[in-house]
Amino acid sequence: MELLLLARHGFAGSNRDRVASCVAPGEGLTPEGIAQSLSLAALLDDEEISVGVATELARTQETLELALGARKVSRLVVGDLNEIDFGSYADGPLDEYRAWAASRSPAESAPGDGESRAVAATRFARGLRRLLERPEPVVLHVGHALALRYTVDAAHGLVPAPLMAPVEHATPFRLTAAQVESAAALLEGWSRSPRFRSVGEAQWAHEQRPRDPRRSGDPSE
Repeated sequence: MELLLLARHGFAGSNRDRVASCVAPGEGLTPEGIAQSLSLAALLDDEEISVGVATELARTQETLELALGARKVSRLVVGDLNEIDFGSYADGPLDEYRAWAASRSPAESAPGDGESRAVAATRFARGLRRLLERPEPVVLHVGHALALRYTVDAAHGLVPAPLMAPVEHATPFRLTAAQVESAAALLEGWSRSPRFRSVGEAQWAHEQRPRDPRRSGDPSE
């Protein structure tokens, strides 16, 4: 892989209902999410995409199909890039999980055999390395907000925060292979001795905005 295009899935039923959805297949896209995914296809129209990658959840697979349209490229599923396991919070109100996560250590697992943020970061890094191993030059990955935010921030030298900045639906980011390698290495190192970044550093992520992938420069939000 030489270039990674990243996008969060389109607006799904679980987003509409504010549900912590991590169990496959999960709800699919809403009409709004379908429209967003078609807009993503238009944004990526000039990109020579070589392979499309989704997770095990339906909302990413549906978005990927709409974004690729009639392109005759391979579609892959990489489970290591799935949403974090919310444990006993799964299929319940997302705000309840976020309230729990805001006050907990990154090494603490979610109740009910869920994942910690540190374990999830290790898994995300493993998924990124799978993408780096792909022989195709341009990979489009449609994924989930937490994994994308961890990846984009890590590509710019930022370790995770207790609560991460939002990631817009179906909005593309662009990372070189070197940036993806840096992100994977940072997340692996952080997961071995996890400590959240400070509030001041976290503000950087809120102040940035994603760029059209056809433009040069950092893609960070």
